[in-house]
Amino acid sequence: MEQRKIESETEARTLLAKVAKSGDDIGAWARAHGIDGRSLNAWRMNLERRGATGRGIVARARPRMQRAQLVELVPTSISSTPRVARYTLRVGDVEVEFGDDFREETLARALGVLRGC
Repeated sequence: MEQRKIESETEARTLLAKVAKSGDDIGAWARAHGIDGRSLNAWRMNLERRGATGRGIVARARPRMQRAQLVELVPTSISSTPRVARYTLRVGDVEVEFGDDFREETLARALGVLRGC
């Protein structure tokens, strides 16, 4: 059986008020009354988005997603970890930064790559 689609905002508001008054789930109510549940739900979502919820509009079953917020993370020094000295080696436009904790093999490989440039 083909279900009837909602044609206007006025009709959607009237039907959504009836759904709210019945206390039924919007999908179950729509099926019981020969209304296309997807059409009715689309009207409900569009009215909510426009801020036209007002009385009689069925509340959403799912909570709305909150907007993402940017949170700045600032590293803090850990007093129990000893500070590692940092060294910068500059040759022309090339810089290599390393610390006391470097591995000699790694630095030798990096310098070998730079030598080839």
